[in-house]
Amino acid sequence: QVQLVESGGGLVQPGGSLRLSCAVSGFTSDNYDIGWFRQAPGMAREGLSCITMKENVIWYADTVKGRFTTSGDNAKNTVYLEMNSLNLEDTAVYYCATKCDLYGGGFHYEKTHSTDYWGQGTQVTVSS
Repeated sequence: QVQLVESGGGLVQPGGSLRLSCAVSGFTSDNYDIGWFRQAPGMAREGLSCITMKENVIWYADTVKGRFTTSGDNAKNTVYLEMNSLNLEDTAVYYCATKCDLYGGGFHYEKTHSTDYWGQGTQVTVSS
């Protein structure tokens, strides 16, 4: 059974930073992808980044490229989302999932599977 558990959310002031973690379990190899998403109240879910754990190839959405950094640690089965220069518009619930769906560099990158798994989400609130 694949499970994803996010952590690291919280309250941060504008201009601050946070690092989210996504602990992954249940895969028998590192041949999987992890996407980071967020959803603000009343807004559609937005894909932020995608990492292929085996090849360590990473894509970013245009909306966060340059501010957010995704990395993976295969030894710990954990994916991170480092968020810098946070602003009020970054307030949302952040999720990791075993799928990718983002718009970056003029392209729509989507990777889904017959069954995709989601974490429970972690709240990020940017406020002064």
